[in-house]
Amino acid sequence: MRIGEVARLAGVTTRAVRHYHHVGLLPEPPRLGNGYRAYGLRDAVLLVRVRRLTELGLSLDEVRDVLADDAGRDLAEVLEELDTDLARQEAEVRVRRERLAVLLEQAREGRLPAEGPVSPELAALFADMARARGGRAGPEPRTAVLDRELLTLMDGVHAGEEETRMVAAMRGAVASPEGMERAYDLYARLDELADADEADPGVAAAAELLAGLLPDEVAAAVRDAGADVGADVGADVGADVVEAWGGDAFAGAFLAEFSPAQAEVVRRALRLAADRAGTAATVGDGERAEGGVGAAPGTEGEGTGPAGGSDAGGAGPGCGPTGGADAGGAGAGGAS
Repeated sequence: MRIGEVARLAGVTTRAVRHYHHVGLLPEPPRLGNGYRAYGLRDAVLLVRVRRLTELGLSLDEVRDVLADDAGRDLAEVLEELDTDLARQEAEVRVRRERLAVLLEQAREGRLPAEGPVSPELAALFADMARARGGRAGPEPRTAVLDRELLTLMDGVHAGEEETRMVAAMRGAVASPEGMERAYDLYARLDELADADEADPGVAAAAELLAGLLPDEVAAAVRDAGADVGADVGADVGADVVEAWGGDAFAGAFLAEFSPAQAEVVRRALRLAADRAGTAATVGDGERAEGGVGAAPGTEGEGTGPAGGSDAGGAGPGCGPTGGADAGGAGAGGAS
């Protein structure tokens, strides 16, 4: 048989037959006097076997192992590995379809955010933000848009159990209409400081608002981070934490969009939070010394912004009232 004939008989292309020769999968048959290859029944059977094995999903290297006389693995072993791999792919496809179903439902109901597709947890948070800004006059504050962009980036790069918990904590912190309104008040104040300098009187007011949005556990984490970097509580802890956090890729990209006055808001808010946590810890220690039940606040943030920081042991300011970074520490909230 000529190459075209054996290819048709085995159900493959002539190009595939030539490739199998090239990679050593199919031995070269004897040639006729005119130079053409002469294929026999054994070649056709071998081609059919190769086709069936590749249709199952085996690579050509795996097919070679199966066909080789001195193969280290037999067909049963190769097929078991293939079955395991297909089971893994099947599970991955099932998870992807579950996520897709949620996104499809959001899209059909007009609830898919402009930043989507994102995780269901983050989509729910964005929906909360959309409801809050829908009741406010004027355009949405720029810092709110930046906050969502960073959260979208984090969601796309670090999607996992911790990130899901972080977003859930953020939603909990701004679940009430009043909490989200305070967050948008802060966004608006930060926008007003876009062209201001660090001495602007509005910096102090915005810092107090941001500090008030930070949960106690985040304030405690900021206090502890200040001790870790050797800063005195109430002194330069804000600057030290922001400097350390700014080395993170996410935070660095976000801080690059901020003015000096907006960055100063974050530093002052961190100082206020650290002072608050230090006072609470002192009171707690006193109560325990007298046999009371007081306890110092925890040191592990639960989310970012008003929801707390991410759950690692260091400290890193969050990214707006609802956002935060996962750069090794509890987010201190706030637009940074």
